Amino acid sequence: MRRYDMDWLRVLVFGLLILYHVGMFFVPWGWHIKNNDIYGWLRYPMLFLNQWRLPILFVISGMGTYYALNKRSGKQFALERFVRLYIPLAVGMLLIVPPQVYFERLANGQFQGGYLDFWPSRAFIGIYAEGNFSWHHLWFLPYLFLFSLILIPAFLKLRNNPDNGLLRWIRRQMNKPFGLFWLIIPLYLAEAFLEPFFPVTHALVGDWFTLVFYVFLFFYGFLLMASRNNFWEIAAQRRRLFLKCGIVGFTVWLATILTFEDSTVRHFTEAFLKVFNLWSWILAIFGYGARYLNKPSKLLAYCNEAVYPFYILHQTVTISIGYYLMDLNWGFVPKFLVLTLGTFGISWILYEFGIRRWRAIRPLFGLKVRPKKYDQVGVLTKEAS
Repeated sequence: MRRYDMDWLRVLVFGLLILYHVGMFFVPWGWHIKNNDIYGWLRYPMLFLNQWRLPILFVISGMGTYYALNKRSGKQFALERFVRLYIPLAVGMLLIVPPQVYFERLANGQFQGGYLDFWPSRAFIGIYAEGNFSWHHLWFLPYLFLFSLILIPAFLKLRNNPDNGLLRWIRRQMNKPFGLFWLIIPLYLAEAFLEPFFPVTHALVGDWFTLVFYVFLFFYGFLLMASRNNFWEIAAQRRRLFLKCGIVGFTVWLATILTFEDSTVRHFTEAFLKVFNLWSWILAIFGYGARYLNKPSKLLAYCNEAVYPFYILHQTVTISIGYYLMDLNWGFVPKFLVLTLGTFGISWILYEFGIRRWRAIRPLFGLKVRPKKYDQVGVLTKEAS
């Protein structure tokens, strides 16, 4: 049975990702280009989103993997992952990401000239940040591709042995109010003992904390679906409990980092609060999604297909607009609105008229090729239906 709430959550979380990257233009943290005025207060809502926005995407991806693998052999699934992840990554690195590096180099005075002076002659010289070749925001794709391939044997074993000990244990924990919180133990160990020695780089090679942390979350998504215990119903029933845990977790975590100086005790405390907080919010979001979002709609069908190309396109659009806004003497609100509306609007135009309607272009952005008898708005004609 298709989970429309999972589709909605995927769309909404990727939408928040776009807003988060718009926010990166204004906060004190390092990013590719920065506004001429920085707004310190914005870091607090950004910190809230930053706790769970990427973890929930990996969990949702693991859930989707369960459904995708149910209809395919291991080899078929690996080929599907190559088509859906590797090809868009390659296209993105060749065509979509280079404008981001170009505008960053212009903003920092590291390059002068037009874009055709930069691409392709300079765009692929050296590895970013010293060089120009990068996957930037598309780092999610190689990590997800790697996780999908290396976990195929484990996923097939779980699929073919639904009554194994691990899945029985998961089913038992689901029946306890706080049972699923046992899953934060591996996350805590990674946060406490790996993160200090392997800071996040998104470079894949040597990025051990990121690899370990997110592969567990991806695996958890598969486990929750493979358990065949009604996770969605359980999450909906306990959504208020999970929400309270999230509110308490974020409040105490924020108070900890604002109150206490860095120390060993603070580090281990902060690590626990962080994983407790993010897992609480993930469970709460799934619970409220199951309660209110498990409904089909034409809007959902459109957005669910559009979200992947939007993800690939959006940061390039944001940085391109931001370059021409960064030195203007405008306030936060007009710049934020222009960046947000411009990112969504231009991404939609590129998707609707440059990707969605073209059979040869669709696979380059991770979309399935439609039957030829689809009309221009993506609806099967009477003859085809």
